[in-house]
Amino acid sequence: MPAKRQIGMVALVFFLGVVLGSVVGELIGLLLPDDNVIRELFVSGKEFRVGPAHLDLIVFTFTIGFTLKVNLVGVLGIIVVAFLLRMYC
Repeated sequence: MPAKRQIGMVALVFFLGVVLGSVVGELIGLLLPDDNVIRELFVSGKEFRVGPAHLDLIVFTFTIGFTLKVNLVGVLGIIVVAFLLRMYC
């Protein structure tokens, strides 16, 4: 059972860190001018995509897709959330 909990914790840390970091990075990007190099450092990142996958069941259709954008602050967010979860859990 501990192995499943550990994999779930890693997934939680990754997801929360990327979301928190990406939101902070986008907010910092809104505050800086458009032609600033530092803004590009915070806002630009790598996108990972899965899908879209279509499933047609005649009565209804599913379309499923997923995109994850990771930037520098997102990576820092993963580190911060991992530290906080390790400290409190």
